[in-house]
Formats: sequence, C-alpha cells, structure tokens
Amino acid sequence: MLRCDAYVLLDSCLDLLWGSACVHCGRAGRVLCRECSEALAPVPAEHWPSPVPAGLVRPIASAAYEGLIRDVVLATKERRQHQLVSVLAAYVAAAAAAHQGARPVVLVPVPSRAVTVSERGLDTTAAAARRAAGLLRRAGLPASYAPLLTLRGGVADQAGLTAVQRAANLDRAFTCPAHRVRALAARLPAAHVLICDDVITTGATAREAQRALEAVGMPVKGIAAIAATQKRKTLGLPCLGV
Repeated sequence: MLRCDAYVLLDSCLDLLWGSACVHCGRAGRVLCRECSEALAPVPAEHWPSPVPAGLVRPIASAAYEGLIRDVVLATKERRQHQLVSVLAAYVAAAAAAHQGARPVVLVPVPSRAVTVSERGLDTTAAAARRAAGLLRRAGLPASYAPLLTLRGGVADQAGLTAVQRAANLDRAFTCPAHRVRALAARLPAAHVLICDDVITTGATAREAQRALEAVGMPVKGIAAIAATQKRKTLGLPCLGV
C-alpha cells in the first residue's frame, strides 16, 4: 500500500507542476500511467488490407489500431508527447522480430512530409524505427536502421482520403537514392529489408515504399507496423517478445 500511495503522490505532484495526465485514461500525473503502461502488450500478427494492393509483401502489425495504442500514437504525433516514442519502438520491434530469419534485418522507415515533421517536431515513424533497431540488437537480434527513402514534394496528407485517392496521391511518391543503397550494400551485403510504418490502413503507403526500394534492386521481405486498422483481415501469429 505504501508503494502504491507513493506512486499516486508522485503523479499528483507531476500533475500539479505540469498539468499532465495519462493520454489514455486521463488520470492526473504521467503521460502514461502505471496501469496503462502495464497494459501495453504488442502481439504481432499478419494484417492484410482489403483489398490487398497487388504484390504487397507480408504485413505484420503489433496491435489493432484502437484503444490504448491508438491514443499513444495520436498523443505522440498530434500532441508532441515525444517521450512515448519508446512505446511505439517496442511495437515496431515486436513486428520486426516476427519477420526475423537467419539474416540481419534492416528497418527502413516510411518518410513523412517535411511540413508534417515541422508541425510535430519529430518524424515519429523514423524515430520509432531507429529505436526499434536498438531494441532488437539488445535482444540479440542483428538489426540496423537505414532511412533509404525520400519523399517528393506535392504529396498531400493521407488523412480522410479513400483507398483510390491514397494510391493516386502516393503514385511515384518515394525514391531511393542510389548512393544510400550502395552504402547499405557495402555494409550489409546480405540482409532482409523491412519497411516500417505507423498504421496499416489501405497498404498504399507501404506498397509505394516497396516499389521504390525494388526499383533500385532492393528486395523487401515484409512490413513491420505499430498497428493496423480493425477492418483488415487478420491472421494470428505467436508473439515474439523483444
């Protein structure tokens, strides 16, 4: 009881000083209270969009995009709660670990629009992928982070677009500079490339990232995402903790 009371007292002091509250349950104190933090449990599973973009590689996400993890994603991106990137990284790492084979993995984040990064103060997908690579290495799984993709100008925000509109908006949106590929190939001649995304919705973003990588001779093994929207068809996989 004393320990619990001390925790409550600490959270009350934090709320008094900064006015913070849990992003999910609203409890005063930390941005993620102890109960909500303990409820976090990535469960990697295949999440295929419906319809599936032609040729899409195997997509694995660590949660359905709802409830607690949805609130964490939105708080990180929209409310600049950047301390929660570590949570997102754990979910990316779990999804990547489910793809793990004999080769090292290379985590390639889907790039964000420059205006979005400026508004949010952080490229959350890239930051989560970078930390996820570190988590995998600490778990004994060989992993690297490689921001290979660039985004052309003129791409609109995907929010609110239909599947057809998303595909048109992202047509030839990504490129993969040759010098980045050569540098990666020299460092890791045999590795599995995984595209890292935050939320799988229609699969259009991941499919365009896959196209750009394959266009320069970089085969893609799969997609590792934080979460996927619930309307997707799901095939369960055992959770591989990291």
